[in-house]
Amino acid sequence: MKWKTANILDYNLLKGNAQANRSNMTEAESALWQMAKGNGLGQKCRRQYVIGDYIVDFFFRQSMLIVEIDGGYHFTEEQQEEDKARQDWLEQQGYQVLRFTNEQVLVDTDNTINEIRKHLNNKI
Repeated sequence: MKWKTANILDYNLLKGNAQANRSNMTEAESALWQMAKGNGLGQKCRRQYVIGDYIVDFFFRQSMLIVEIDGGYHFTEEQQEEDKARQDWLEQQGYQVLRFTNEQVLVDTDNTINEIRKHLNNKI
């Protein structure tokens, strides 16, 4: 079970941070969650989920698909390097990672959802 790879010493801290993130979602995360919760996109979705030493925004376990929603701070050079290293590690573990900006989720919602569904349908 690849998703249960968190370092046991860090897991409780990560889990607490994930719970706090679920209580303080961005507008874009909240909008996507309203569509994805339950089986809204055809598969069960988890939000703010711990994988390894990371917390991913949305995780569809059945298809091993991670969806990340990037806010403004993701566009700094330092954060982009960290995001790339994180995504590389996740992909090496067998996950597929889709990234969307807050604006894509909020303004181009239909295309965002269609892109997620396309990847979910290809993995079943």
